[in-house]
Amino acid sequence: MSAPSQLSKHPHNNYFDFGAARQVPETHTWEGLYEHPLVDGGVGAAEDAVPVVDLRDPHAAEAVARASEQWGTFLLEGHGIPSELLARVEAGIASMFALPASEKMRAARQDGQSHGYGLPPIASYFPKTTRSEGYTLSPANLRAELRKMWPDAGEDYRHFCDVMEEFHRQMRLASDKLTVLFLAALGVAGVEAERKIVDTMSETVTMHLNWYPKCPDPKRTLGLATHTDSGFFTFVMQSHVSGMQLFRRGPDRWPGLVGVPPGALIVNISDLFQILTNGRFCSTYHRAVVNRDSTRVSVAYHLGPPAGVKVAPLREAVGCGKPAYRTVTWREYFLVRKEAFATGGSALQMVSLSPGDHKNHGDGADQISEISS
Repeated sequence: MSAPSQLSKHPHNNYFDFGAARQVPETHTWEGLYEHPLVDGGVGAAEDAVPVVDLRDPHAAEAVARASEQWGTFLLEGHGIPSELLARVEAGIASMFALPASEKMRAARQDGQSHGYGLPPIASYFPKTTRSEGYTLSPANLRAELRKMWPDAGEDYRHFCDVMEEFHRQMRLASDKLTVLFLAALGVAGVEAERKIVDTMSETVTMHLNWYPKCPDPKRTLGLATHTDSGFFTFVMQSHVSGMQLFRRGPDRWPGLVGVPPGALIVNISDLFQILTNGRFCSTYHRAVVNRDSTRVSVAYHLGPPAGVKVAPLREAVGCGKPAYRTVTWREYFLVRKEAFATGGSALQMVSLSPGDHKNHGDGADQISEISS
């Protein structure tokens, strides 16, 4: 079996040659993966069928609201992103991860860094390592970031940068359309209010490029550990190989996204959006599994506010009630989330307001407007 190289001192960034491994090593073996049953989440799976929303549907806002309340996730069609572009994105990501380890490790993420090559930042919170490789980057610094991996800035570099920049432009258009639907579902009216919130939601974008290699024993390991996303919402574009599983209660089970329609994107509600909607829309626990026969490629496109912008329940979401969550910035929420991972608690629960807290936080009116500040 191949051992991790010493190209990086960060324990979660050590390169592991999955292709040379004939079995899952102890460092990548996870216990209790199937204590809850797996169920089909594809079309025709009755109550476990993951909702599908078509942006071209005149009733799309109602469908978005229903899916966000009941599932916290849905499959998005009619988003307008060309299928051929999505195919080029997938091919480009696969080619990048096929580079020799020495070239990929030029961009290895170091301690304290959020961008670069390696496992997702949340990997450091878990005792086991996931079976995946990743690259986290900001579209704003895409060319400078990828230059680390292609220092000669040759044809492969230029082509991949062009593809990912076009993908970013198309995703921004789709995210703006979807945000307007979210606001319509919440009853947020007024062109100025919509513009401020749309601009804030799409101001901070992070892309996670993911590669999940074939696995000789997929029931013993994970591609991505169970978590919720921390921002507003996330688009996931994946290859034809399904791998995302969602957690649902009553009874507890794992519906898998089986047979995602060609060209469809997965949309996951994230924690700050649950706060913004006062708990009406729920963030979703999800994980990625690996496959014995096929490699899977995906890209997660995360949207959230600038780190210092205060987020609190919107007035329209609170209505005549009380805010369920205190005001929090994304920067502050990251620290809360880190504490929750360490203690086994819930970050959302840690920023929630009990009835007795409202006397110290007012009626929420001052907080609710701060998303646009």
